[in-house]
Amino acid sequence: MHTVDSLRPPVHQGPCRPAALPQHSGPPAQPQRLYLPVPAKFTLVFFAAAAWAMASVHLSMPWIEDLATVVGFWLALFVITFIAYVPGFMNAFLIGSILLDRRPPRVAIGEYPEIDVLVACYNESGNIVDTIESLARQDYPGRVSVLVIDDGSTDGSLMLALTAAARLSGPRIHIEVLSMPRNGGKSRALNAGLARTTAALVATVDADSWLRTDALRKLVERFLSDPPNTVAVAGCVLVRNSRVNWLTRAQEWDYFHGIAAVKRMQSMYHGTLVAQGAFSLYTRAALERVSGWPECVGEDIVVSWALLRDGSRIGYCEEACLFTTVPATVKQFARQRQRWSRGLMEAFARHGRLLVQPRMSTLFIWWNLLFLPLDLVYTLAFLPGLVLALLGYYWIAGAMTLLVLPLAAIWNAVIFKVQSNMFKSQHLKVRRNIGGFLFYTLAYTMLLQPVCVMGYAAELLRLRKTWGTK
Repeated sequence: MHTVDSLRPPVHQGPCRPAALPQHSGPPAQPQRLYLPVPAKFTLVFFAAAAWAMASVHLSMPWIEDLATVVGFWLALFVITFIAYVPGFMNAFLIGSILLDRRPPRVAIGEYPEIDVLVACYNESGNIVDTIESLARQDYPGRVSVLVIDDGSTDGSLMLALTAAARLSGPRIHIEVLSMPRNGGKSRALNAGLARTTAALVATVDADSWLRTDALRKLVERFLSDPPNTVAVAGCVLVRNSRVNWLTRAQEWDYFHGIAAVKRMQSMYHGTLVAQGAFSLYTRAALERVSGWPECVGEDIVVSWALLRDGSRIGYCEEACLFTTVPATVKQFARQRQRWSRGLMEAFARHGRLLVQPRMSTLFIWWNLLFLPLDLVYTLAFLPGLVLALLGYYWIAGAMTLLVLPLAAIWNAVIFKVQSNMFKSQHLKVRRNIGGFLFYTLAYTMLLQPVCVMGYAAELLRLRKTWGTK
């Protein structure tokens, strides 16, 4: 086992691989075929999406003129830009990227490195035992050390975790529990776990999750198959409790259809923006280089952007599947998504210089910056526009808005095909969830985007921050 100091790379080398880990093998040799480099794919997709956006501008001129008679030209242009042009560019770019994605397969590893798994737990008495049991069943060939950090739970989570750890810990997968004297937040809990462990690879798993048996193995294999400057890999997070009600059914599609597709696209261009705390792998050296997880509500996005700032790469493994328990009430859902929105603002406050960093993933930083006006316009203009349309006033929502439907249909078809193929390769079956899909495609944003606006407002007003959705 290596000490922490022995894993820290020399400062002058920049992002690099700890000597304790096997060397990246890189992509395996592929059959001879037309090869399009990633920068060329990026350029091709960017200009195709820009062409779509310009065509949208041309077609929408009558719409702008009609709305301008009510609110003036510049406000009309602003509203339509964030109702039609920007979303159209984003969807077109996503479709093109997914169609051109040719992900190199994971490669075989001769010797699997030791890995530490940190599970930050706060009031998860209904889930923590399942999470520990799923970790104990991992087929990872190397040694795994699981550390559950109970962050001052008040619902019996600590005793349940201690009992499960004593029952399931073994020589190959060792499980122990660290009890924090009082609730101090997720960042503090994870940093305490980081200080307590020593392996060169560190994974984080949420305490309300269930991992497939091969999840850790595939996550490490993807890490070792990716380019050498990779310092983190996000796993694939899916919904475990999708059958509870209409909200969890819709979130099943959000995770399977939307979040996974965006992460796949971002990793294609070497810059997955969030190695989510629910399930991700990091090198200890990279975490120590940025001083661990920061004290904030969006610790996973902020630490990810800190890693991107020094030129490192964050990947994504769609085959390493974890199933998480998503919020089942509107109140819990609102708290979660407000926390995500506040985390995005925290990331910009600390790492806004990524907006001018010369790399392909910079486009996605700008993309995230546009979420604020997108959410504001949707909440304050488009939703009222729908009400006005019902009253016979089609200034905002009308015939022109129907032009986005073909692109939306193509987007949904492409993503569904790609994700279905991934499920098939993992011997998983896409559940028939037609009601959830209809709500997700037609009305989910009517709940999501106003909630995000509330999160932005809470951050601007510096309201109290808590972790979790309970």
